[in-house]
Amino acid sequence: MKIIGIVGTNSEKSTNRQLLQYIQKHFVDKADIELVEIKDLPFFNKPADRTLPEPVKALAAKIEEADGVIIGTPEYDHSVPAVLMNALAWLSYGIYPMLNKPVMITGASYGTLGSSRAQLQLRQILNAPELKANVLPDEFLLSHSLQAFDSKGDLTDIETSQKLDAIFDDFRLFVKMTEKMSHAKELLKKEAENFDWETLN
Repeated sequence: MKIIGIVGTNSEKSTNRQLLQYIQKHFVDKADIELVEIKDLPFFNKPADRTLPEPVKALAAKIEEADGVIIGTPEYDHSVPAVLMNALAWLSYGIYPMLNKPVMITGASYGTLGSSRAQLQLRQILNAPELKANVLPDEFLLSHSLQAFDSKGDLTDIETSQKLDAIFDDFRLFVKMTEKMSHAKELLKKEAENFDWETLN
């Protein structure tokens, strides 16, 4: 199973990146997980000719070829980071790699809420007509993330690790189920292609 992990931050030192790196290492026997950075994508500017920057095309191709996507999002001001919103704007501009794509959301925070509000907003964004990802109902929230990892980058709390194990196993099953429930994908794609916010009445 091929999975793309999107590092939803431009911070050089991020426990959200650290969490995705742990997931990549911890589940190496269950899935081929490739982490991708979005911090160097150009700012979305809605090019009139719909020409996409090469880094955006490369990211979209990786997502298109993957069986599923994991998005690691921090939380700033009760919302997702600008860099993640920027990436999703590009990924919904005349291309539809996220369409019906199984997505698992993770998030780490220094406090107790584990980016829960950002994750809720991310679910709403991923339900936009041009994205329409298939998001796993469960999410993984890592609180007090500065104290969550040991020197090797492993989670120190057994219950937290076990919860992640269970959610990831559910996600793998979710990916397989989504593959069998893809009959509406072409209809969703047509809707996305015909959708235009500027002509809504």
